[in-house]
Amino acid sequence: MAGEPSILKSISPHIKDLGGFSVRRSIPQVGMKSIGPWVFFDHFGPANFPSGEGINVRPHPHIGLATVSYLFEGEIYHRDSLGSDILIHPGAINLMVAGRGITHSERTRKELRAKGYKLHGLQLWHALPEKDEEIAPAFYHTPANDIPETRIDNVKVRVMMGSAYGLTSPVKTFSSILYVEADMEAGSELEIPKADEVGVYVVKGQALIDGQDSPIFTMSVLSSEARIITAKTKVRLAIIGGATLGKRYIDWNFVSSRKERIEKAKEDWKRGRFQTIPGDSEEFIPLPNETNPRKPSGRNL
Repeated sequence: MAGEPSILKSISPHIKDLGGFSVRRSIPQVGMKSIGPWVFFDHFGPANFPSGEGINVRPHPHIGLATVSYLFEGEIYHRDSLGSDILIHPGAINLMVAGRGITHSERTRKELRAKGYKLHGLQLWHALPEKDEEIAPAFYHTPANDIPETRIDNVKVRVMMGSAYGLTSPVKTFSSILYVEADMEAGSELEIPKADEVGVYVVKGQALIDGQDSPIFTMSVLSSEARIITAKTKVRLAIIGGATLGKRYIDWNFVSSRKERIEKAKEDWKRGRFQTIPGDSEEFIPLPNETNPRKPSGRNL
């Protein structure tokens, strides 16, 4: 009897145009809320910002998850309610652990906005295990040079989080998790690392998974039968996955195993109970559909 196909599902992302700046969201979607512990996968750009323009993501809250902002090109100015104040550059991993609650913003520096620049990257969220959902928030920066990499024939592999190909990333993890980047020359092959659940997202080029098309800008959700990725052209891709996630509720920027905890977070944000960001406390993103948004008070949770 034939086994499962290597690609169980091909997810075409929802595309949001932010005015010359496209964001492609592969998960969550109806019928596919997570791949391993990953509950959110955005691919933004590549975008060319002319002089005077840039990103301006105002302060907003998170609970119950950890975010990863990863750049192929450009820069993001990250600040959060812990006092983290850092420029995110290509190749580095910046892991923001929301735990019981954090506020952060993502903007373009004035100096960079003045001259114009290019921006291209990924943003991923993974849900924290139930035992860690209410831990203290934290921020971890891992420089690009500390991310382990290897070359397998004509494939450059970087292990961003977790373990694969004999390498283990130094980036902090809370559960069995996988995040790998691969740059493949045309005609090269790469064995797919093992995990309970695995997805492959093609950022650039044309790829095959055991002979099945894995199109550009598409998340291919793999079966346990999947074995080999083949590059038809030069390819850049991300491999994500890990242990199967239990039940999670996702509402706006909040993730939790308990629906009532999501409601509490929404009320806390509405009432200004989240800590504000030092040096960036004048603006904020209100709850969706909030008609009378308040000014944040900056009180601790």
